[in-house]
Amino acid sequence: MSDVPEVKPPVVTPVRVVIALCLFVPFVAMLWVGSYAKTDPTFIGIPFFYWYQMLWVLISTALTMTAYKLWQRDQRARKGGAGA
Repeated sequence: MSDVPEVKPPVVTPVRVVIALCLFVPFVAMLWVGSYAKTDPTFIGIPFFYWYQMLWVLISTALTMTAYKLWQRDQRARKGGAGA
């Protein structure tokens, strides 16, 4: 017998779909320039174009952190289930 472990095909689970969405949403939001290419409404004198992008920096950080934590939990569950 070989010492090479079996390679399991990737499994699509609801958690992994949520992870993908957390990473995909900011990407789409920033690529859809037509949705934020305007100056109004302003926020404390800052045009919409700029404060919208800065808001997405914070949102993207939160979503990436959420995706990372979900991925860690998914990997722990996967390793724990493989040994049982």
